[in-house]
Amino acid sequence: MTSTTRSLGATTTTRRSRLFATVALGAAVALGATGCTFMTPQSTTIQYSAAEGVNVYDSGPLEVRNAFIVADEEGVLGNFVAAIVNDTAEAHTLRVSIGEGETVDLAIRVPANTVLSLGSDETSPVLIDGIEMLPGSDVPGFFESGDSEGALISVPVLDGGLDYLAPLVP
Repeated sequence: MTSTTRSLGATTTTRRSRLFATVALGAAVALGATGCTFMTPQSTTIQYSAAEGVNVYDSGPLEVRNAFIVADEEGVLGNFVAAIVNDTAEAHTLRVSIGEGETVDLAIRVPANTVLSLGSDETSPVLIDGIEMLPGSDVPGFFESGDSEGALISVPVLDGGLDYLAPLVP
């Protein structure tokens, strides 16, 4: 009986060792598979523009979404296209300065609780003339509304090569 007890005790120790090894291996695999996301920022928390244009959130009470310019081949004329969101109970003016050195200044009035879509079927884009804006380049744009300090953003310049942009070429 003593030999049976010893072999039973050895089996229990072996089972415990195997169980501990299995748990340790599982924890190591889980940590190794998820360890990268522990220190990496989550992609869903990073604001970015999922379209052609850029978004401007730091321009004051107004937000600018998907802002871009559609220019002619020579880069002489361009149409400023954007959606301007006013979530406040008051009308505000968005002041935009586009260009470097020589600039074109725009003032766009947005009614309270409205989304103004420049370049949509209801609202025409704003024509820009007098600065160099070649398709494929970026043009500096300074956006400001209310009492904010404003935001300087690189605004992409596109051509009418895509079917939905072709009607926006000046």
